[in-house]
Amino acid sequence: VGAMWVEADMNLPSGESLVRQLVYGQRYFESRFGKRCDEVWIPDVFGYPASLPQIFKAAGCDRFITQKLSWNKQNRFPHSPFQWQGLDGSQVLTHFPPVDTYNATVVGEEVVFSEKNFKDHGWSDWSLMPYGHGNGGGGPTREMIERARRFANLDGAPRVTPGTTDDFFTRVEAEIATGAPVPVWNGELYFEMHRGTLTSQAKTKVGNRRCEGLLREAELWFAAGGDVPTQVAAELELLWKEVLLQQFHDIIPGSSITWVYEDSETAHAKVAARLEELIADALARVAPAVPSLANAADRFRAEVIATATTPAGHGPTQVLHDGSTAAFVLLPGFGLAAHVAQPIADRIAITEHSFTNAHLAVSWDLDGTVTSIIDVEAARQLLPPGQTVSVELAPDHPIEYDAWDVEEWTRGLGAPLGGVQSVTIVDAGPLVATLEVRRQFGRSSMIQLLTMRAGSARLDFTFDIDWQEDEKLLSVLVPLDIHAREAACDIQFGHVMRPTHASNSWDAAKFEVCAHRYVDLSEPTFGVAVLNDGRYGHGVQDGGIRVSLLRAAKYPDPIQDHGTHRVTISVLPHRAGLHDVLREAEALNSPVRVVAPGAADEVPVPIVSVEHPGVQVSAVKRADDGSGDLIVRLYETCGARTQVPVRTPARVVEATTCDLLEEPEQALDVADGFVNLTLRPFELITLRLRTSAATTLAP
Repeated sequence: VGAMWVEADMNLPSGESLVRQLVYGQRYFESRFGKRCDEVWIPDVFGYPASLPQIFKAAGCDRFITQKLSWNKQNRFPHSPFQWQGLDGSQVLTHFPPVDTYNATVVGEEVVFSEKNFKDHGWSDWSLMPYGHGNGGGGPTREMIERARRFANLDGAPRVTPGTTDDFFTRVEAEIATGAPVPVWNGELYFEMHRGTLTSQAKTKVGNRRCEGLLREAELWFAAGGDVPTQVAAELELLWKEVLLQQFHDIIPGSSITWVYEDSETAHAKVAARLEELIADALARVAPAVPSLANAADRFRAEVIATATTPAGHGPTQVLHDGSTAAFVLLPGFGLAAHVAQPIADRIAITEHSFTNAHLAVSWDLDGTVTSIIDVEAARQLLPPGQTVSVELAPDHPIEYDAWDVEEWTRGLGAPLGGVQSVTIVDAGPLVATLEVRRQFGRSSMIQLLTMRAGSARLDFTFDIDWQEDEKLLSVLVPLDIHAREAACDIQFGHVMRPTHASNSWDAAKFEVCAHRYVDLSEPTFGVAVLNDGRYGHGVQDGGIRVSLLRAAKYPDPIQDHGTHRVTISVLPHRAGLHDVLREAEALNSPVRVVAPGAADEVPVPIVSVEHPGVQVSAVKRADDGSGDLIVRLYETCGARTQVPVRTPARVVEATTCDLLEEPEQALDVADGFVNLTLRPFELITLRLRTSAATTLAP
């Protein structure tokens, strides 16, 4: 049992990280035991996103075991065995052992409780009891084994049979085969505790996201150059495994001791540094012999960027307060372009208390507090009357588990952050306008930068924080004049809808929820998204969108998060749908890279083109078997049935879908040298492509 490289947290790793957890885990089990796992076994993880059933099945696992939701404080989960149905409709047979622990000792009280607590007597006769000293690796004792033997057929007690998880699932599957009415739970398995793990130890979370992006980028650029050198492929696997290790469910959630985070931050720094070297090497092979830019995002980009080098071209440029140079550039998805400043008609108009471009108008008061954000094209004020964008500090004293939990009332105890020392316009357009607000509070300080760019509807709030507080929660609230019963929250390979109200106990429990790159509130034709480049804890029941920035728990790490942090939170008004949100969230998390002159004769054509704004690509790489085939993993992320062409520079001559381990499953039709896919809502597909021409690099 197991199937994964480590028993990883499920909320925080990216979708591609969860894929690699299963790929490397399944290959390990097969290499050591001659068999892959049918069951995913993760009893002690703090919540389970709605995309997991599809991911599990694509790795060969259609059974799942956990018990953590028995800890829920507000609501009791209604089933023991059940079918769990995910975003795309995939189902896995799931079991929550009714003994409500993974450390059972097989005493009479546990056996009787397990029977009474079993929630599906109407259709099933079987449950599991995970026993032994499991939280620490002690395992079962001889006394436990002897008690299990005596309970085999003891009058007045449930019958106990030692066996494997496979034995258990086989019995339940036999019951289902006879027509038993197995219940179905649709959507995420939200854990009503340990919400603080979405924020604790921010540096490890940011380091993980940065490494995930760099790993994806390294694989992309090496694939663009042809066959990946053997030693590079082996090193990339080792780097992946180092990042996967740090995703263990008591590391990345922030629930370990100080030494663990010294190790994890060091590991992420080493991985990132090495990946930067590998990416530079890969780009040197494909870049033209002139300074260029590289875009690792899957979307075409037309945006103002800031670089340490001065671009060529005749478009406008602007020297910024940090010495970098801003210019408007054009870049293909997954491709390179010459570093040339392009013309742009839009300009930013500046007054003492406002910035305005063709898309946005933002105003602030004497303390630098944003009091107005207007969508110019829609002529619509984003903020409710009398409300402002506020950074808030609250006392943070969880009842029971310090680093793990944040309480429902914590946010209500907060107050807007004062301590303003200066408010200064440091960049005055025409391409970039930046307002700097400096604050001192408690033992901490903050530099807040409010940035507008020409041609962009995205407004960036960048926070540079020297955090020295204890038992405090720092958050930013963006109140929104949007009437929406639910918020769309970005998760692995899709999004889920979370309630913006507390109408019942199930809704009220979701006062702090996990989201990756964005949270969006929308009416049918207009919406506002709040994006981030490294935060996960969000609240959507405060009349807007709240992002938890930093915590300062004292246990088990008494210096949790002390030090310097940088994070960008962006506000993006948009029209109907999530396409603009996806593009900008990807752009924020995949910055354009400046590339030195390389060895290629010309700018290369992007290695792959996926031409639909609602389809995102999670990996582009060469096949692990060394065949040179191109692996493209993509997914529909808006919940719409979608047709999308997938093209490569050379003609595709053979295409198949495959499982996560890159083993072919179904041949696809290839017409005119490209593949035309139809994706179900939220469907995840891994493609294996063979093209008519391929370049090969020497080892």
